[in-house]
Amino acid sequence: MKKNILGGLLTGAVLFAGTAFAGPQMTFGPEDKGVLQLDYKGQFQMTARDSGSGANNEDSTANFNFRRNRIALMGMYGDMMSLYVQTEFTEEQNITTLGVTNSSNLKTEFQMLDAVMRFDVDNAFKVNVGKFKYNLSRENLEACEMPLTLDRSLFIRPAYTTTRDQGVAVWGNLFNDVFQYRADIMEGRKAVSGDIAPSSSLRYSLRGHVTLLDPESDYGYKGTYLGKKKVLTFGAAYQFEPEIAYGDMLAKADKKDYTAWTVDAFFEYPLAGAGTVTASAAYEDVNLDDAYKGANPDPGTIGLNGQKNGWYVKGGYMLPTVPLQFFGRYEKWQFASLNNIFDQKIDWYGGGANYFFRDQNLKLTMEVSRTAFDKEGTVNGLVSKDFTTFITQLQLIF
Repeated sequence: MKKNILGGLLTGAVLFAGTAFAGPQMTFGPEDKGVLQLDYKGQFQMTARDSGSGANNEDSTANFNFRRNRIALMGMYGDMMSLYVQTEFTEEQNITTLGVTNSSNLKTEFQMLDAVMRFDVDNAFKVNVGKFKYNLSRENLEACEMPLTLDRSLFIRPAYTTTRDQGVAVWGNLFNDVFQYRADIMEGRKAVSGDIAPSSSLRYSLRGHVTLLDPESDYGYKGTYLGKKKVLTFGAAYQFEPEIAYGDMLAKADKKDYTAWTVDAFFEYPLAGAGTVTASAAYEDVNLDDAYKGANPDPGTIGLNGQKNGWYVKGGYMLPTVPLQFFGRYEKWQFASLNNIFDQKIDWYGGGANYFFRDQNLKLTMEVSRTAFDKEGTVNGLVSKDFTTFITQLQLIF
């Protein structure tokens, strides 16, 4: 009996290897084959921006908020079947990606962020079913609590989804974990009537990567391994969803398809006695068949998550004897239409540092960033003006 419990806990430790130490666990079922673990994940922020308040929205703005506030259940029964369920409580952030909200009565939300059943048939064949991260950008697939910089890119999300979707994914590792393949069928745009969208189709994704040093063989990635692995990985992905939107919603005409593709690279290497260097880069293209040129395009085809393309580079250096990691990031994006301005471009650059009290389980991060618009101005009440943001974040995983 004790051997079975120990084996289950060890298996669970592998399953839950997203945190440096695990939350409380319980075993159940015949021979204690079942393991269930409870975790809390919180990121509390203090944010300051040099604009957004005052009579002309040109005064500085300050805000306290939770970036993430989550409770997660992770379970495993035997060697093949596991689950991951994660809830999140969010309050609408007053300071948004491109501005400061003009509403003082923002809603709160409690949602089922993840609910995925996992079937590990073989290292070369695994199946995920439920609500989980889809297979496009590495940036989105990196663990939210283990990034290199403060957070993932603010501009990486594609059209008509959040960071998760609902569906089925098949994936696995081949050639001694050198190659990983992924294929998924997801809901994509939520089902709506023909008055809103031309059809109700599914979204299809293909992703693969080649990792040449220590393997990245899990479903998720990390933005940094804190010098505990030597990693060199190259990845690419493609997504497609047919007839996702109208170019002319009033006439219910001009059907548009959605396609997206990306390429990415990640490198981390610990140098003996000299610290750890990390570098990552990616390019992403989200295409909605030029719907923004239509007479009355669907609002989902334009804006921050509409048609766009862009890239980022980021790098870091961790000191050899002090748990302090410096980082920097630069991004450049071109949007078909953003804040009512066609062909808008944004340059985003920032830098800061992570201090790890207990690896990722207790971490303090400070980051200062600059968002610069190629075309500044106010069009139909939407403001595009350069601004600077400073964020201090305390992360706790328990």
